[in-house]
Amino acid sequence: MTRPFNFSAGPAAMPLEVLQQAAVEMTNWNGSGMGVMEMSHRGKEFISIYEQAEADVRELLAVPVNFKILFMQGGGLAENAIVPLNLSRGEIVDVVVTGSWSEKSYKEASKYCTSHLAATGAESHFTSIPAAAQWQLSAGAQYVHICTNETIHGVEFHILPDLKALGSDAPLVIDFSSHVLSRTVDWSKVGVAFGGAQKNIGPAGVTLVIVREDLLGHALKACPSAFNYKTVADNGSMYNTPPTYSIYMAGLTFQWLKRQKEGELCGVAAMEQQNIAKAKLLYDFLDNSSFYSNKVAHDCRSRMNVPFFLADESRNDAFLAGAKAAGLLQLKGHKSVGGMRASIYNAMPIEGVQALVNYMQAFEKTQA
Repeated sequence: MTRPFNFSAGPAAMPLEVLQQAAVEMTNWNGSGMGVMEMSHRGKEFISIYEQAEADVRELLAVPVNFKILFMQGGGLAENAIVPLNLSRGEIVDVVVTGSWSEKSYKEASKYCTSHLAATGAESHFTSIPAAAQWQLSAGAQYVHICTNETIHGVEFHILPDLKALGSDAPLVIDFSSHVLSRTVDWSKVGVAFGGAQKNIGPAGVTLVIVREDLLGHALKACPSAFNYKTVADNGSMYNTPPTYSIYMAGLTFQWLKRQKEGELCGVAAMEQQNIAKAKLLYDFLDNSSFYSNKVAHDCRSRMNVPFFLADESRNDAFLAGAKAAGLLQLKGHKSVGGMRASIYNAMPIEGVQALVNYMQAFEKTQA
């Protein structure tokens, strides 16, 4: 049976190689006589899995030595509270709202500090990103928060803002949940990066947090110990029982990413080129169609999440039914914006995007 192409926004498709390896190792990892889910998180077997995963993600993202890599729980939504609990000192923080996820970040931070709206894309219905030069940044802000890829609205920061050039000494906090490992990161501009696993890393359950060392040790007294970045870092992400199986699956995905090649490039750099090609294929089709449309400004279109609309939305149900019959799954847009959405994360091959374009062309002809 041919496997369908899964365009889910998350939990999302995973590389088939990773799923097959996990299936083989399900009951007996590396001759240990145990499945990973059965292992003590402090045993030598799991510690070796954890250490390899940490080393691999550090290599893939070229994370500098002065950053700690933490494997936490709670997903990106929990980090909307955990970040201000660790970094705000109960004072003012700046948030740039570019869609649903950063809007949640802005509202959640206000429970622990003064959350200042530095800029918003609401006027454009979150189809563009406010120019950085127009941001109203606060003097003395403890950090500036952005969501570098908005999963629902389909906008992406392709270049990280240079806060120092904007007159701010605050560290930049990025929620890169939905494009982590799809492109390189300029760590010279970043203080904290966090992301839930269930889009580009692995199954839901683990949250990747990468935090600069000088930002550790400033948590509010109310911060739960298990969410205190310094406590988690000091204990090698083992302060409480971590999501062991999710870390194992993430580790397999990291190894799969390291095997990716594109010309002279490998790893994340190769993956980025593949993602550029996939996104171009889909956007070029949309731009040349009067039957479908994408409303996002060209300079900030997401490579990972492509929302699109049929000119006649009364045909939406027929479109989705036909897509499912063609082996193209989970294309319905988020309920808050409607329409369609194709999430084309790392695990989606270009063949899947081509199959989607072919179907869209065929559907348009049948409806003409």
